Amino acid sequence: MYVEMKSNEQEKTVKKLPGILIVIIFSMTTILMLSSCNNQEVSAMTDKLQSENPYYSRTDTSLLNVPDSVWKKILPADVYSVAREKATEPPFTGKYTDFDGIGTYYCAVCGNKLFRSNAKFASTCGWPSFFEPARQGAVIYKPDYSHGMNRIEVLCGRCGSHLGHVFDDGPPPTGKRYCMNSIVLEFEPDDSTSAK
Repeated sequence: MYVEMKSNEQEKTVKKLPGILIVIIFSMTTILMLSSCNNQEVSAMTDKLQSENPYYSRTDTSLLNVPDSVWKKILPADVYSVAREKATEPPFTGKYTDFDGIGTYYCAVCGNKLFRSNAKFASTCGWPSFFEPARQGAVIYKPDYSHGMNRIEVLCGRCGSHLGHVFDDGPPPTGKRYCMNSIVLEFEPDDSTSAK
């Protein structure tokens, strides 16, 4: 009797497997579609931002001297707040905090090449962190004594937008931690399969 019950239960389980597999396949397909939509939406927003910003270029490295009144008309309010008013996005909320795609990070304001993904590391500070910029002159530094602290502010080397701060508690080889705000970064994958 026990053996018969066991085989009946096994039959019921086997009969349920196709339904379970359908649910799993449907769930995975939905997740992939949503991921694709999000990437397409982000790409569309980036394209729109770039088309409305005459100063945006990923190839021009000439310095920009654009007044904040002009940036305010061009940039979305959240980007303007961080980039030009030196606000900080809340920790652990930025889209690149735990992101591990392989590619390049650019200034969302002007398109300047800032960091490579191979310099990004998990710092657990709540913001994306890098141990070095992509090239010399990509960023510039300014003493920051705001909020009763003594820090080094990191600005875009092309447009002067606020990116974040740099600290001396990073990993080798530099010992630096460039703690950046996601909202002022744009990511371009090396190829379409590397963005996660």
